[in-house]
This record gives sequence, structure tokens and C-alpha cells, in this order.
Amino acid sequence: MFESLTDKLSGVFRSFGGKRLSEENIQEVLREVRLALLEADVNYKVVKDFVERVREACLGQEVLKGLNPAQQVVKIVHDELVALLGGEQAALDLRGRQPAVIMMVGLQGSGKTTSAGKIANLLRKRKMRPYLAPVDVYRPAAIEQLRTLAKQLDVPCFASTVDMKPTEICRLALEDARAQQATVVLLDTAGRLHIDEVLMQELADIKAVVEPQEILFVADAMTGQDAVTVAQSFNERLGITGVVLTKMDGDARGGAALSIKTVTGAPVKYVGMGETLSDLEEFYPDRIAGRILGMGDILTLIEKAQTTATEEEAAELARKMQKAQFTLEDFRVQMRRVKQMGSLESILKMIPGMGALRDKLAQAAPPEKELERTEAIINSMTMQERNNPDILNGSRRARIAKGSGTTVHDVNKLLRGFEQMRHMMKDMMGGKMPAGGRMPRGMSGMGMPGMGGMPGMLGMGTPSGGGTSAKKRKKRDKQKRKKKK
Repeated sequence: MFESLTDKLSGVFRSFGGKRLSEENIQEVLREVRLALLEADVNYKVVKDFVERVREACLGQEVLKGLNPAQQVVKIVHDELVALLGGEQAALDLRGRQPAVIMMVGLQGSGKTTSAGKIANLLRKRKMRPYLAPVDVYRPAAIEQLRTLAKQLDVPCFASTVDMKPTEICRLALEDARAQQATVVLLDTAGRLHIDEVLMQELADIKAVVEPQEILFVADAMTGQDAVTVAQSFNERLGITGVVLTKMDGDARGGAALSIKTVTGAPVKYVGMGETLSDLEEFYPDRIAGRILGMGDILTLIEKAQTTATEEEAAELARKMQKAQFTLEDFRVQMRRVKQMGSLESILKMIPGMGALRDKLAQAAPPEKELERTEAIINSMTMQERNNPDILNGSRRARIAKGSGTTVHDVNKLLRGFEQMRHMMKDMMGGKMPAGGRMPRGMSGMGMPGMGGMPGMLGMGTPSGGGTSAKKRKKRDKQKRKKKK
């Protein structure tokens, strides 16, 4: 998300770091910022107004005479980006008549049905009682798709049929939701073109019948300015209250997210970051601005980590680590939790100052591959072996290697590294640090940030098990001593 824009803006600000700013080089900075935003497919008028506001703020005497003008410019750009993205986070407003009603609208294939399921999942986790209603009678598969999602989430779903009228479905669904004491009804309407007068009128009729608290326009972020144009048309006809941008994980530019609030007046409320029902993030303008400028997003990372484990599980894990009772089974559970949080690269992007480490990882073997190999080895062990690695003799190790498609050497390396890591964790939890501050070899890609106090990014300083062995260090030191003599 925003990868190309982040790279370009980071390059711009790096090139001006440490310089005393003048009116001339401020104009040069802004010219580069303008080009970066236009290449990110941000609306031209939005870019023009944004750059003008930044220019006016930068040309104030406070910036030009500041102790670190370059950093002040970055702060001004950050603040203006936050304003551009909507200012404060816009939550769902479900006040008023119960059950509250959310209408999902948008083009065909934009991801309305999946987004309805994702929002229902989010509401369910917040102790609300969502109710799903399939209103798309033009695509029979849509009804079945929503029913399947409702079954996965264990939430009620209205029994729509293709011969029913959409307005009738909505009215009956509301009655059934009241009877089942649901608190929020999500209406999954049919996808339609904004120029289709008949179908647009149908949405207006549904709105008149159900009087929804929220009308969420669902757009494919990868369509860029097309999504903004269509959102504007839906807004003029229906008065949308918010936007859900899907496929944001595949959009390296981010033009739609940066333009849509200014053009439509409707804030982005959610972004879809993957295909599973948990891959939906609330949209925080300040956090997104930080990501765009390469400042990281540690709050979102913490929230992601908290969703994968309860406080009790985290406390139990911390206790095991402190007493060096952390087992290979515990380690396997943590690896799976990290996978739920996303790719290692996406996690590193949320940690401030990890840009250089990401570059190193890109040049090395993919950490995900190492994690997969490690998990395969642990999966080939019995539960007894995972909880007590000391019983792993030669024949057992040969069996594990064969079952995981690896070598005995790989199994031995994992076990050695795991034992070193376990003792190191005990020292770290006790406030100590291993000699030389060096992580064990062979454990690269195994860090679990935010998981019950486990040290983040274990071994990532030496991707793919790299590093310098004790033998090589002795040889190098010997050569240095000879040169000195």
C-alpha cells in the first residue's frame, strides 16, 4: 500500500536532509512532491491545492529560520496529508433506530459481498449482533456467497430468493432482524453502473424504505481515479456516508485513497488488505500519513498482534520464556500468528526505522520461505518431541528430515538455534543481553513482534542464517594481528 509513493517521497526528503532551506529549494521540493502525487494517480486538482497549502506553510519565517528546516517541511507535509486523508478517523455512526442499517453500494466486482462479511466480523468481535441480508437478485451466486460467509461467522442471514423484489427483501429482512434481536443489518445490494438510471433508482427506493444510518460505497482501490469519479456519481444520487476501499494491499499508488475525501466529502472508513474475513482495517488518516512518509505505523502493528492472541495467552507465553520453558510447539503457534498479521515485509513497514532492514531482506532469501521450512520441520515432529526436544536422537531426526523434505543438517541447525534462542530469551526477559548482542545463527526470519513480549525480529540482522562464525572471526583477528606486527 502506497509503496511507490513512499519510495519517491522518501527519496525527495533524503536529498534535502541537512540543508538550510530557501524559497528556491522549497519550490524544488514541492515540484518533486507534486510529481510523486501525480504519478500515484492522485486527482490533479487535489494535488494542486495540496501543494499550494504546503508551499504557504513552508514559506513562513518559522520554517526558513528553524534549527532543522528540512524536518519541519516533512512535518508540514505530514500534517497536510492527514488533512487530505480526512483528518480524524471516521467511525461508523449507528445511532438512532435499532437495528441500525448499513447499505453496501458500488460497481459490480468491487468487493461488496466480501466487505459486508468483513464488517460483520468486525462488529461481531465488538460484541454487536450483525445480520446479513443479500439484496442482489441479479446474481444468484451473490446470495449463496453471503449465506456461506454468514455460516462461517455464525451470524443470521435472510433467506432471499431471486424472484423477490429488492425493496421487499430489505423490508422483510429488517422485520426478521428485529425478531432475532440483531443490532446491525448489512444490506448487500447488487453492483451497478452509475449511469444505469433504472438500477440507481432502485437504490434510491431501498434508501427510502430502510432509512439507513450508513451508506458505504465500496470501490476497488486499484482502479484509481475511476473509483473516485464513480464515487462522486453515487454520492450525488444517494449521499454516501463513507467509503470502503478494497484490494489496498495490491495498490502501490494509493491515488483513490488520497483523492476520494476531497472530491466526494465522504471519508474512507475501511480498507480491505486481503481475502480473508479478518483482512479489514479501520482507516486512520494520521497512521496512513505516517506510512506514506516512511515513519511506520506501530499502533496498527500492535492492534494486529493483539487480535491474534488473548492477554492470558500472551502472559502465559511471557512466563514460559522467562523460565526457558518455551517449546517448539509454542514457537509453531507464534509463527502461525505472525502469518495472520501479514507478510514479514508488511510487518517491517509498520516499524519506524526498518527501511534499511527491508532492503537487506529483499536481497537475501525470502524470510517466508525459511519460516515455511521451519514450520515443516516442526510439523513432522510428534507433540512429545515438540514439547521435549531432548529426546530427539539420530533416528528421530532422520525421520523428521524425511517427513519435512529437508536434511538432517537442517533439523540439527534448527534445534541448535532454538536452544540458543530459548536461553537468550530468558536472559532478555531478565534484563540481560547475550555477549556481543548477537542473535543465534540459523534462526533468521523467526521473530514474532508484539507476541507476549517476545523480542521482535529475532535473527533478522543476518538474513538466511548469515553472519560470521567463531572460526572465521578467529582467523580474521589473527590476520589483523599479523598486519599490525
